[in-house]
Amino acid sequence: MTTQPAPQPTTTDPLRDSRFLRACRREPVDATPVWLMRQAGRYMAEYRSLRSKVSFLELCKNPELATETTIFAAEVLGVDAAILFADILLILEPLGFQLEFSKGEGPVIHNPIRETADVDAVRPLEDVEALGYVYEAIRQIRAGLPGNVPLIGFAGAPFTLACYAIEGGGSRNYQKAKAFMYSDPGAWDALMAALTDSTARYLNAQAAAGVQALQVFDSWVGSLSPDDYRRFVQPHMRRLFQMLDPAVPHIHFGADTGSLLELQRDAGGDVVGLDWRVELDQAWDRLGRGVGVQGNLDPIVLFAPVDEIARQTRRILGQAANRPGHIFNLGHGILPHTPVDHVRALVRMVHEFSAR
Repeated sequence: MTTQPAPQPTTTDPLRDSRFLRACRREPVDATPVWLMRQAGRYMAEYRSLRSKVSFLELCKNPELATETTIFAAEVLGVDAAILFADILLILEPLGFQLEFSKGEGPVIHNPIRETADVDAVRPLEDVEALGYVYEAIRQIRAGLPGNVPLIGFAGAPFTLACYAIEGGGSRNYQKAKAFMYSDPGAWDALMAALTDSTARYLNAQAAAGVQALQVFDSWVGSLSPDDYRRFVQPHMRRLFQMLDPAVPHIHFGADTGSLLELQRDAGGDVVGLDWRVELDQAWDRLGRGVGVQGNLDPIVLFAPVDEIARQTRRILGQAANRPGHIFNLGHGILPHTPVDHVRALVRMVHEFSAR
């Protein structure tokens, strides 16, 4: 008589098997994962109360407060991933830029790039510990999150960072940045190369500190034509994604990039973020099956009645058609004054309507 070997216990990694990370790998899920850009922000009364006591930069640079803000939002909303509370412009300070967040005006850079010589003054991020407060926040957030909730780290893309650095703040038409790009391509490429190297080091340090995914925000790249993107941005983005830690998935997000999707895909990223200006199914067909997609509800829809939010949620989920690799999100960040109950309802709807 022979005996059968005893069954071996199976072990699972709740983080790796989470809906969000499975979707990043384009694997089947029991329901579509959802998280929201700016899910910790001014639309929450608790955040506004905290901001009344500390400045935005103080909040970003305080690991304990950044941890509290990140975890609170994830718990209140019931989302499938948390995103680090930080800002894409933090990296500019150790590069030599004088950054301030002015009340009512947004970010201001007091020593913007105006000529070729200014590019030479940009310091590369050789010591990643110049942003050590970010990594400490990641460690604390990871320790405080449930074991099955991934944490997303992020940074601004080189083009968007370059625009801020040249414009000196926000812009409607990016006149200074694009004029610099056209008039001095050599200095532009030198600036983009420095930003690419620094951003890669910063993101890899976030991965080492404990995030489970990395998102690159190219919020302003939609201002470019396909030819300009191909010439002035794509080589740098391709190099950036090649430099990132391959052990974590990479999300490539751009706003108003309907004309650039194939170029973005070719630049890199496991998941391409879509805004609301494209139909999700058509955009995914253009991108092909080699990448996942994230998006793409218009943030303004969250101000609509709940039945309209439900209709639009069903529409997007219908376009995704249970195809592995969809992560539900907004087409951009949650806006101030968005009703919190509507945000929570959206998360519930995504899970309920997409349950397999």
